[in-house]
Amino acid sequence: MKLNFVTVFVLVVPLLILSACSTSHPLVDTPNLYTTTSGYPSENIPSDLQITTPEVFFVTDRQQETSPDGSLSYGTERSSSMAFGVARIAFGNDLTWEDLNSASSTATRNKDILLNLKNVEEIVRFPETPLPFFVQDGMVRPLPEVQDAYQNASQSMKGAIQNRLAKTKDKDVILFVHGFNNDFQVAALSMADIWHFTGRIGVPVFYTWPAASGGVFGYFKDREAGEFSIFHLKETLRILASTPNVERIHIIAHSRGTDITTTALRELVIEARASGKNPRQVLKIENLILAAPDLDFGVVQQRLIAEKFGPAIGQITVYMNQGDEALGLSQYLMAGLRFGKLAKNDLGENDKKIFKRIKNVNFINVEGVSSFVGHSYYREHPGVLSDIAIVIRNRLKPGDPGRPLIHDQINFWTLPADYPNH
Repeated sequence: MKLNFVTVFVLVVPLLILSACSTSHPLVDTPNLYTTTSGYPSENIPSDLQITTPEVFFVTDRQQETSPDGSLSYGTERSSSMAFGVARIAFGNDLTWEDLNSASSTATRNKDILLNLKNVEEIVRFPETPLPFFVQDGMVRPLPEVQDAYQNASQSMKGAIQNRLAKTKDKDVILFVHGFNNDFQVAALSMADIWHFTGRIGVPVFYTWPAASGGVFGYFKDREAGEFSIFHLKETLRILASTPNVERIHIIAHSRGTDITTTALRELVIEARASGKNPRQVLKIENLILAAPDLDFGVVQQRLIAEKFGPAIGQITVYMNQGDEALGLSQYLMAGLRFGKLAKNDLGENDKKIFKRIKNVNFINVEGVSSFVGHSYYREHPGVLSDIAIVIRNRLKPGDPGRPLIHDQINFWTLPADYPNH
């Protein structure tokens, strides 16, 4: 059917409403992993991090704004310069660590624990990109003074990450890249959910791009904003990977954030190989988790699989749900099978042969998604959040003892609603 204004309006407005930013953000349900006798792993969390107002780092190329109360904020407009900073998140009002620990081991809570973004501090502002440059002997070189300023900003970011690494035994970075129609606050609070329920390991960083532009054509505006952010995400990954003492990077990308992330990684992988380096060693990506990926599967085949993207990553996990209505609308609008709605029957014989040889890419169909949209299950589904915690904390493969996914065929698995306690 040919799209016209009315069709777009009818399809996109529900997508905007269903994906819209909420005015309140309760702590997500406790993962099934912690509702058994073992409980939330607070004993493994350093004492400095056993607090109800933790800090998470951010990188953004959103335009800086000032809120009505005078506090720092970031909006939906684009910025040519990256900012690196820290956001402090409050878990509840006057909640003790003991109360939070108890609630994090309980399947049913007496009342919601609301997460609030208390304050935001910008640590360093990078020079605007592209950096001014000149050409000498056929080589492109940035102006020395601007390059020095950029390197100084990079060193400031690395220093802050190193200081935080010193407080945790796990020398890991958990990087979260949000999806369509998420503002700065939603990105920050979603990062807090994920990091808290992975057992607060390593250093949490969320990369937030200029999404949530709103309006009838907000989805398309966000897609363009994502394209704008690819270079800055590449720079973020370069800085994190080259930070001393960082051993592993775990990336969790959701929805449209998966396109930005995989495009940035693809370019970095090609760059590393072209320079004679092993991208697995250079980038240090231990896990790439693609949750409800809003990616055209044909594009994935030609841009990622054809470029031998998989071997550059330790393990790639793709969470899918056939009832994802948001991806269904995206699929209709963009006329291409969404990666997050892929089923084994969608694969051709050649695809099956390729996936049979690729051992580190797994597709997990999520059962028991109860919400109407079924798009934010990556952090709202107690089974999926359990699996993410298992993948990041224990680095287990599907079917390993301790990660009891149900094998379907080749690289396809099923995650039951009560996982991992089924």
